[in-house]
Amino acid sequence: MEDIFSKGLLLLIPFYIFSHEKNFKVYNNNEQKLAELKAEYHDILKRLDNLEQEGTIGAFDKRTIIEFSSDVIREIAQKYENVQKGVGDIMGGALIETEARTILNRGKAEGRDETKKEMALRMLQDGELSIDKVAKYSGLDIAEVELLVGLQNV
Repeated sequence: MEDIFSKGLLLLIPFYIFSHEKNFKVYNNNEQKLAELKAEYHDILKRLDNLEQEGTIGAFDKRTIIEFSSDVIREIAQKYENVQKGVGDIMGGALIETEARTILNRGKAEGRDETKKEMALRMLQDGELSIDKVAKYSGLDIAEVELLVGLQNV
């Protein structure tokens, strides 16, 4: 783990759990060993938090690493409920809508809206369609198309 952080190979963090896979049976049945593994993952989260606070990584990158880690843990520890629950919960498994997904979905929605507006502007520039038709074909509200008409005339 030290090499991953020192070399900036943070995207390898989700796969770090593979280094522990051979010991899952032990972790699953030994609370002390599981506590040690959980402590290691608490340390990973703390280090990611510090990197985010320093501005080395952004919130999106941090949440993506956590989500991928949670996904990998869920998949490879399926037979080991204590490992899956213990480490998976630490890595954000309890989050329903994560910040990374929220940012991604907001970006997609903004991109779609921008594409719709660009399409509507092209239709308006052609001058062959009414505002109603442009709204219908672009998927925008009539008020949004009217606003584009106003901006176009400025």
